[in-house]
Amino acid sequence: MHELSLAQGVLEELEAAARSHAFTRVCRLEIEVGVLAGVDLEALRFALDAILPGTLAAAAEVQLIERVAQGTCTSCGHTAPLHDRLEPCPACN
Repeated sequence: MHELSLAQGVLEELEAAARSHAFTRVCRLEIEVGVLAGVDLEALRFALDAILPGTLAAAAEVQLIERVAQGTCTSCGHTAPLHDRLEPCPACN
């Protein structure tokens, strides 16, 4: 479950930002995850719920946002949303 290491990385980044910018509490946390990233959003939420208590983000509202990828066809140059790495180009197939 690599989502736990991702959650730990998010917490480490928050702690580093808190030291740099002198804040002690996070109220809202928005994390964007690309659909092609191979991240299970429910597993990431579970991991965040497990590690955030007792931290500067303990009371934070956590929002996970799934983002669709954009791909550009190497044959025709058409740009379109991608839900899978192997999707054919909608313009030229």
